[in-house]
Amino acid sequence: MKPSATARDVDAVLNVIEAIGLRAHAMPGATRTAIGITGNQGPIDGRRFESLAGVAEVIRVTKPYKLITLDLRPEKTVVRVNGATIGGGELAIIAGPCAIENREQAFAVAEAVQQSGARFFRGGVWKPRSSPYAFQGLGEDGWEIMCEIREAFGLNIVTEALEPPHVDLIEKYGDVIQIGARNMQNFSLLRRAGRSKLPVLLKRGMAATLEEWLLAAEYIMAEGNYNVILCERGVRTFAQHPRNTLDLAAVPAIRRISHLPVIVDPSHGTGSAYLVTPLARAGVAVGADGLMIEVHNKPELALSDGAQALRPSQYAQLIAEVRAIRDATALHASGRQVENGSEHIQVDALAHR
Repeated sequence: MKPSATARDVDAVLNVIEAIGLRAHAMPGATRTAIGITGNQGPIDGRRFESLAGVAEVIRVTKPYKLITLDLRPEKTVVRVNGATIGGGELAIIAGPCAIENREQAFAVAEAVQQSGARFFRGGVWKPRSSPYAFQGLGEDGWEIMCEIREAFGLNIVTEALEPPHVDLIEKYGDVIQIGARNMQNFSLLRRAGRSKLPVLLKRGMAATLEEWLLAAEYIMAEGNYNVILCERGVRTFAQHPRNTLDLAAVPAIRRISHLPVIVDPSHGTGSAYLVTPLARAGVAVGADGLMIEVHNKPELALSDGAQALRPSQYAQLIAEVRAIRDATALHASGRQVENGSEHIQVDALAHR
């Protein structure tokens, strides 16, 4: 739509789209509103929309995904959660234990997360495990602890849904729905999350291509939920020194395709605590909008993924380092000037930092 398009103009276009049996997706931006169309079985004659009031141009999207693309929305999506943002100017930190084990453990970690300035607390209430005999999470008892943490520390709660009914509980008690790597192509779960008003954090599958990952996000957005956060968490390769291989190239690659925010999980992406901080630094350096970090007050006693969890002191050091990197890259970006078609980078301020 044109920047001057009114709300009435937008509504008129939406009504026309729906009147011909298609689905309209209005996505307001900072300067204009984009309207995506889905549900068509073949090409649509865009000329029927060009004469409508407020329409600037009609763009045919030929890629298999429609709503996640920069073609539809050139502006970056910023996901807002109770005053916190993911994809905006601040570096979003989502931190906490892999699983909620007991009140003492959860509160000790939540205190460290709050003190670091992070706005999001992650913790598994239900845990998808490779072995049926491994700890599967506390379930309802875990929710009681999570609710106490939300009240006591003012942190936004991020937890994973394993099946559609879990989304109902997260809507009641939490703030962000996490879809884990093992469920990235659980299409009934994706559709249910797409009907929620809560943001969805979508992790990349263990062997998923970028296209498969983006199409999973498309499933969510096609249901009307446009607040999707992509999370790179490592893929399975031949390498044996890490648990997974963290694909940092995915961050700039997604940037060329999609307007959605992208965060990095160096904990699952490596599987070893000694690798988490270096890969977290690298993730921020390549432009990630945030990090998901596992923290445990007693990793040696953890019931789930203790080998990759940082102690609170290690976590505090990581946060200081990644924020310094974020500040430096932001300063670098602000020092760029474009003159006569060539780019000049002012590095004096960065060099003295």
